[in-house]
Order: sequence, then C-alpha cells, then structure tokens
Amino acid sequence: MISLTEANVIKPEQAFGQVLKEFRSNVKLSQEKLAQESNLDRTYISLLERGLRQPTLTTMIQLSKALEISLPAFVSAVETVIDENS
Repeated sequence: MISLTEANVIKPEQAFGQVLKEFRSNVKLSQEKLAQESNLDRTYISLLERGLRQPTLTTMIQLSKALEISLPAFVSAVETVIDENS
C-alpha cells in the first residue's frame, strides 16, 4: 500500500516536464517550434512535457540551448520542483 507521503512525491521526469513546459511557454514557443529549434521530434517534446519519457543529457543540452537557458539553471529549476513536492 502506498502511503500518503509517497503519493505526493513527484518523479524526476514529471518535474522535468513541468519545467520544460513552463520555460517553453515563457519564451512563447510552440512544441513544434521548440522541436525545430532543438532538432527533436514534436511528439517527443510532448512526451517529455507529460513526464512519460526521461531525457538524455544530449536532449537536455539541445533543449536548454533552444530555450536560451543554461543547463545548470534548467537542472536547478527541476531540482526546485522536486524539492517543493517531496
């Protein structure tokens, strides 16, 4: 049985997805435009944002460059979401 505290813990891929969507929205890029800018498939962007896939380091670098944010800042934002939800 899952305890109440375990049910509220966010998975890293979900936190990554939330941060990705927020950063993408902040720079007013569609998933399609972000996919073009990062040389990734739009459906993969969607899967990442929904927390259904875990990005590779290469993918994280491509996305951070397309979003014009440093990789450390991107990872820090993901860590913040995880910390806030644990």
